[in-house]
Amino acid sequence: MEYNVHTLPNGIRILHVPAASAISHACIIVNTGSRDEPESKAGLAHFIEHLIFKRTEKRSTNQILNRLESVGADLNAYTTKEYTCVHASFLNPYLDRTLDLFNDIIFHSTFPEEEMVKEKGVILDEISSYLDQPEEAINDDFEDMLFAGHALGNNILGTIESVQNFSREDVINFRKANYRTNEIVVAVLGNYTLNSVVNKGSKYFADVEENNPVKKRIKPGILPQSNTTIYKPIMQAHCILGTQAYSTYQSQKVPLMLLNNYFGGNGMSSVLNLQIREKYGIAYTIESNFSPLSDTGIFSIYFGTDKEKQTKALSLIFKEIKKLKEKPLNELQLQKAKNKFIGQIALGEENRIGLIISMAKSLIDHDKIDSLETVFEKINAVTTTQMADVTHEILDIEQLNIFTFCPIEE
Repeated sequence: MEYNVHTLPNGIRILHVPAASAISHACIIVNTGSRDEPESKAGLAHFIEHLIFKRTEKRSTNQILNRLESVGADLNAYTTKEYTCVHASFLNPYLDRTLDLFNDIIFHSTFPEEEMVKEKGVILDEISSYLDQPEEAINDDFEDMLFAGHALGNNILGTIESVQNFSREDVINFRKANYRTNEIVVAVLGNYTLNSVVNKGSKYFADVEENNPVKKRIKPGILPQSNTTIYKPIMQAHCILGTQAYSTYQSQKVPLMLLNNYFGGNGMSSVLNLQIREKYGIAYTIESNFSPLSDTGIFSIYFGTDKEKQTKALSLIFKEIKKLKEKPLNELQLQKAKNKFIGQIALGEENRIGLIISMAKSLIDHDKIDSLETVFEKINAVTTTQMADVTHEILDIEQLNIFTFCPIEE
């Protein structure tokens, strides 16, 4: 897909992606997330993401929330371990309104004390709700184990104690230290000319004060293999197996993405789904995931099953891993895996808001955006030898960490 990038004097980049549609999509992404939080301040990045919608120098909470919704647009935001993102979908005439609001909430929020108190309550409820969903909570506990002692292990929501203790000074200091203008991208996908997007981007973001403090991220260490079981008042057993994996900058990322998709990724035809769920009817949900980060990555396999079937499920997963390592994919199997993965990526392009966010992230991470053709070329270039090497390195049973939520025995 065609794109253009214009860099403002303060370092903020404007990404323009032309698209012939009556609906436009835009986002503003800041390269900061939960891993950048100071010690004992877990959840601060996410807390700020909530607070920016509460009050600005010129708008009340209601005015912020109605600014786009009043014209039928959709406005939302999220925080990850490495990013904070605000995004919107809207009819083409409302680009000015959208960019104006992005500027207002990101750079002119006032963080009033009374709103902080209310939002702490909202997030504490969110934490409690999350803890009631073991299939969600186990991911955070697993990552806490995988990155023990490192900020990457922190729950994005934070803890009850950390959230309760946030101060307005914490919020202001975090923004100043982490909202670097040279690592902010404002991206627009819609039926606009490049000049139009550049002019509007400059109108709303050129006057933002330049802020480029030194980025301080520490790469996590590799911890000894761990096998942890936590007993909870739940009906099913939930289990994750996993390890640290490749970063977004490592060449092995592509074969691992391909391996993950083949072994337990999207769709019902993955190896794990066919062998564990369909053949034996053991687990309703079984999947693998690979998340590359800036200096490491996470590969994991998750399943939920009845307590008495947990051991069987684990043994079947180990069996499939051993089978894949002893008999690597041949050329025909690899080509089928490539065709499936490429097709899924192509279909994913139809999700335009997901596409513009992905392109903005790529611009932050790699200072470029690969075309679909380039992405497909990288996938098609993966060899059976590369797949075998990645399989042996990542799917090392002796090194896979195991984390389990087990029902309390009656």
